[in-house]
Amino acid sequence: MENKVLGLIGLAAKAGKMAFGADSVKREIVRGRIRLLILAENSSEKTKLKFKKIADEAKVPTIFFGTISNLSTAIGKTNKAILGITDMNLAREIKRIVYSGGDSIG
Repeated sequence: MENKVLGLIGLAAKAGKMAFGADSVKREIVRGRIRLLILAENSSEKTKLKFKKIADEAKVPTIFFGTISNLSTAIGKTNKAILGITDMNLAREIKRIVYSGGDSIG
């Protein structure tokens, strides 16, 4: 499951269908462009609470997934704990995999 999700995250990054980093993700949530917020499980509690609140207010689904290290590696960056997927289909497939425990269609 983890490799499938990280692969889709990498695909989103390569396709330019993602925002990453606190400022960029927050700005895109406010603009209504984020379809799924991904927060690293090992990010700080303060970061998790802050971004969960922002996402909830904007009605953006949030998942806690992976580590800062493996999320950063997936997108080819360093030290990224906050990712926002802007493509509805990629967001839907990531949620489906995470919530179904690894099974996906296709």
